[in-house]
Amino acid sequence: MAKSESGGKITYFVVASCVMAAMGGVLFGYDIGVSGGVMSMGPFLKRFFPKVYKLQEEDRRRRNIHNHYCLFNSQLLTSFTSSLYVSGFIATLLASSVTRSWGRKPSIFLGGVAFLVGAALGGSAQNVAMLIIARLLLGVGVGFANQSVPLYLSEMAPAKYRGAISNGFQLCIGIGFLSANVINYETQKIKHGWRISLATAAIPASILTLGSLFLPETPNSIIQTTGDVHKTELMLRRVRGTNDVQDELTDLVEASSGSDTDSNAFVKLLQRKYRPELVMALAIPFFQQVTGINVAAFYAPVLYRTVGFGESGSLMSTLVTGIVGTTSTFLSMLVVDRIGRKTLFLIGGLQMLVSQVTIGMIIMVADVNDGVIKEGYGYAVVVLVCVYVAGFGWSWGPLGWLVPSEIFPLDVRSAAQSVTVAVSFVFTFAVAQSAPPMLCKFRAGIFFFYGGWLVVMTVAVQLFLPETKNVPIEKVAGLWEKHWFWRRMTSKRDIQETTILGSS
Repeated sequence: MAKSESGGKITYFVVASCVMAAMGGVLFGYDIGVSGGVMSMGPFLKRFFPKVYKLQEEDRRRRNIHNHYCLFNSQLLTSFTSSLYVSGFIATLLASSVTRSWGRKPSIFLGGVAFLVGAALGGSAQNVAMLIIARLLLGVGVGFANQSVPLYLSEMAPAKYRGAISNGFQLCIGIGFLSANVINYETQKIKHGWRISLATAAIPASILTLGSLFLPETPNSIIQTTGDVHKTELMLRRVRGTNDVQDELTDLVEASSGSDTDSNAFVKLLQRKYRPELVMALAIPFFQQVTGINVAAFYAPVLYRTVGFGESGSLMSTLVTGIVGTTSTFLSMLVVDRIGRKTLFLIGGLQMLVSQVTIGMIIMVADVNDGVIKEGYGYAVVVLVCVYVAGFGWSWGPLGWLVPSEIFPLDVRSAAQSVTVAVSFVFTFAVAQSAPPMLCKFRAGIFFFYGGWLVVMTVAVQLFLPETKNVPIEKVAGLWEKHWFWRRMTSKRDIQETTILGSS
């Protein structure tokens, strides 16, 4: 067991609890991967989206360049993907009151139950209506899980290892995405394989639902929901593996003193002194989505089809992409608490920018070449997408969940996390709906569009986000008072000045 600078340890109890809670990320990742995969399966399209299937068959025969980029430009088809984010948006706002008043554990349980029901309905769907209803239920599950799991992981982790443990959520998203791609690759060989792909989501949902019954509640949640200092101290001793928890307990008691579960935390978040948190709750999930990652995640099989790969080849390429993304996220877990959040944001942003621009240029050149994308271009796009996904995997992927979960004070933490997830769902929905028509209309231009946003977001985090590595979670709020830009808005906070060790 490793001892942290704040007096805590990485205990087996914490590891087991966090691994189980992080299964919520597997749900999200599996859903992202499976939806993109089944959309490239002929039997699935033929049954539910016959117009798209007909266009696909015509393109195979004629190789019409004007149809080439527009094969999947169907609002009904994209609604299959994006309907999840409509219900997820609503669910995550409801989850805030559950997480705040009842604790993180009940929200995780409710997320697992909703996802389990949605998976069962999706696998047995007989028409588009059943398919969409299943997606809406999956959205409720993802909404509750994405709201509560990042908070759970950040609050359970010792400060020194908070980045690594919290990034486990993105790692599980990657594992879920990779698992979906493996299953899609195998089931596309079966006539009704898409049913297996959709229904298999019930496996991680069952694990999360049953496992959540045995999860301990976080010390932060115990003090917030019950006010029981003794119970909080006992849980702190258990999760930190030491009796020396007085400093952290004092921080928790002070943080909870201004946390009234009966007050409206969303209204409180609008106060001027919480302006930095509100801005980041809006900006970070927005930036995470306009990296263009979901163009690669949802529509990777579709994209590979447009650059000349067949159904099997496109799914295999997506599987390779998933392996790269999962590996890079694991590497991020190893270094995030050493080199810091902002360094990873910078490295990953530049890496994704170069990849996006290069992909756009390749597609532009290929289009000029008699309107046909040659095989060599297709393989180059696969490599560049892997480079891009790797950049996202150790920067905006995990940090987009880690940073919001650790920068909010306890009294507004649940509400701010809900805002973060809700904004993420809104723009995920927007990207999912807009990507096929943008690819159809602008072709290579879509990559330059997202490349421009990568420039904006990389500059923004370097200027306006404080470094939080190794800072105890209830001390992070004090960083805003010292920030060159935000200190004018937070000068009236009643937070005792402390010396932060290990931050940069």
